[in-house]
Amino acid sequence: MRSDEFYMYRALDQAHLALEADEVPVGAVVVDADGMIIGEGYNAPVSSLDPSGHAEIRALRDAASRSGNYRLDGCSLFVSLEPCLMCIGAIVHARIARLVYGATEPKTGMVESRANLVAQPWHNHRVRVEGGVLASRSSRLLRCFFDERRAT
Repeated sequence: MRSDEFYMYRALDQAHLALEADEVPVGAVVVDADGMIIGEGYNAPVSSLDPSGHAEIRALRDAASRSGNYRLDGCSLFVSLEPCLMCIGAIVHARIARLVYGATEPKTGMVESRANLVAQPWHNHRVRVEGGVLASRSSRLLRCFFDERRAT
């Protein structure tokens, strides 16, 4: 199995695709138990006219389609930004075993910043979490994107 940093770099590759599409640069990949990337996604709610078009959702959909199962047991999700409320719900329902994220999201992050939704006792599935992997790279990419938007 490759390192968390390896897979986070792949998620950041997806974030750069979002940036090229003039979307908020967030990217995600789903990795199976054998270390293979089986799903990829980047933020595209604006261009896809889809409010659920977050990187995590798109990566989960891609992985489910490729694997032929909406339950992604034993898989890990690597995402460049702490997931929101909607994405945490999808992560739990997909039965993701492990969530690894980069930067925290102080306004809407639902793993540590605003709440810890993955640890709630009412969920029928537990997700292991690791935050802060390549956080400075993820943060820098987002900061540059928003600085540029504010300047224009």
